[in-house]
Amino acid sequence: MTPGADIRAFMDRLGHDFARPELLLRALTHGSIASVTRPDNQRLEFLGDRVLGLVMAEALFFADEKASEGQMAPRYNALVKGETCAAIARQIGLGEVLKLGRSEMLSGGRRKDALLADGMEAVLAAVYLDAGYDAARSVVLRHWKRRLATVEDDSRDAKTALQEWAQAQGMPPPVYEQTERSGPDHAPVFRITVRLADGRHAQAQGAGTKRSIEQAAAQALLARLEGTT
Repeated sequence: MTPGADIRAFMDRLGHDFARPELLLRALTHGSIASVTRPDNQRLEFLGDRVLGLVMAEALFFADEKASEGQMAPRYNALVKGETCAAIARQIGLGEVLKLGRSEMLSGGRRKDALLADGMEAVLAAVYLDAGYDAARSVVLRHWKRRLATVEDDSRDAKTALQEWAQAQGMPPPVYEQTERSGPDHAPVFRITVRLADGRHAQAQGAGTKRSIEQAAAQALLARLEGTT
């Protein structure tokens, strides 16, 4: 298989030149266009999830030799979660080269977090099968480098932190309310309000999952509460 210009450009952005580009093609093939002769990327996604997990666990283990398991676990979760994989996929333009069926393309599949995250994991598996663990590790560390450096902040679960703050003040858990939804079904935009029992509140708005917008709202309220008792 001779890769086209778009696939070649993607390989350059990824940082791996495939000896077997058919592996990359399979990694980019969504179930909506798969066939008997053109398998989808689900098996590769399964493997890639484990490859990414091992690289991240290893990186965290050696990055902070004093960190306990309890400290490393949330950092690990922040690095391997679907939102992070989708964000990396967007940075390297993975959505542009995904192979999708017509209906999936029309529904905005190239922008969906779930498809991008699955595709990213499948691509990592393809690198692993093409050139081994060291090559896959190199790709992961190249694209996750900044997140590894800031993972302590990224791993903070704002919703949990806000609930713990409320409990420490003798309040019930904060309440999250969807106050607005706009945009098409395949790319909704949410406005979420989080409110404490004493009336203090904050809002966040954006595209993505409701959970991610709830996290943003919780983070906004935590920022307002800093320095208060």
